[in-house]
Amino acid sequence: MPDPASLALPFAAGTVGGAMNALAGGGTFATLPSLIALGLPANVANATSNVALLPGAGASAWAFRDELAPLGGVGVRMLAAITFAGGLVGSWLLVVTPSATFDVIIPWLLLFAFLVIAFGKRAAEWLHARVTIGARTLVAAQTLLGVYGGYFGGGVGLITTAVYGLLAGIGPRALFAPRTLMLAVANFAAALVFVAVGMVEWRACLPMLAGASLGGWAGAHLGKRLSPPLVRAWTLLVTLATTLVFFWRAYA
Repeated sequence: MPDPASLALPFAAGTVGGAMNALAGGGTFATLPSLIALGLPANVANATSNVALLPGAGASAWAFRDELAPLGGVGVRMLAAITFAGGLVGSWLLVVTPSATFDVIIPWLLLFAFLVIAFGKRAAEWLHARVTIGARTLVAAQTLLGVYGGYFGGGVGLITTAVYGLLAGIGPRALFAPRTLMLAVANFAAALVFVAVGMVEWRACLPMLAGASLGGWAGAHLGKRLSPPLVRAWTLLVTLATTLVFFWRAYA
C-alpha cells in the first residue's frame, strides 16, 4: 500500500504546478522538485511531470480552439506537425540521456527558463520593434521549440510567447491560441515516447495528474482575482528558488 506522503506530495505539487500553468506558466518548477524529492531520477521525474501536466495543456488548447489562425504565413497544421516531430526527437534525447548527465544539465535548463520568465517579454518587445521574422525562420524556431518542449519543457510557454512576439502585427492576446496548442502537441508527443519506453512512474504520476487538474481549474478562477504583478512575483520566486536548489544539488 502506498505511503500517504508519496501520494500527498505529488498531489500537492501537481495542484501548485497546474495553478502556475494556468496563471503564468512555469508549473514544471513545482512538479519536478517534488518528484525528485520522492527519490525519482531526474530524467524519470521530468518524464513523469510531463505526463501529469498533459491534461491541463490539452484543456487549455481546446479552450482556445476557435481562435486558431495561420501564424506568420505558416498554417497551424504545419506548425503542429513540426512541433510534434520536434517533441518526439526531444523526448527521445531525454530517454537516451543518462540520469547523471541530466542532473548536470538540468540546472542550466532551469536557469534559461528563469531568465526567459524574467526578461523574455522585454526582449520580445525590443526585438519586435526591430525585427520581423519570416516563415522559414518561424519553421526553424518552431522545430527547436518542439525539441526543447519534448526534452525538458520548463518555461517553454513563455519562450514560445517571446519567439512569437517577433511576428509583426500580432498582439499578445492573439498568441494564446497557437501557443497553447503547440505546448499541448509537444507534451503529447513526449508523453507517447515516455509511456512507450516505460519512463513514467505512475504511482507518482496519477496523484500529480489529479492535483494538476484541480490546480488548473482553481488557477483559472484565481487568476481573475489576483493582480498580474503578484502572479509574476510569485512565479519568479518559485522559479528562482528551484533553480538555486538544483544548482546546489548538482555542483555543491
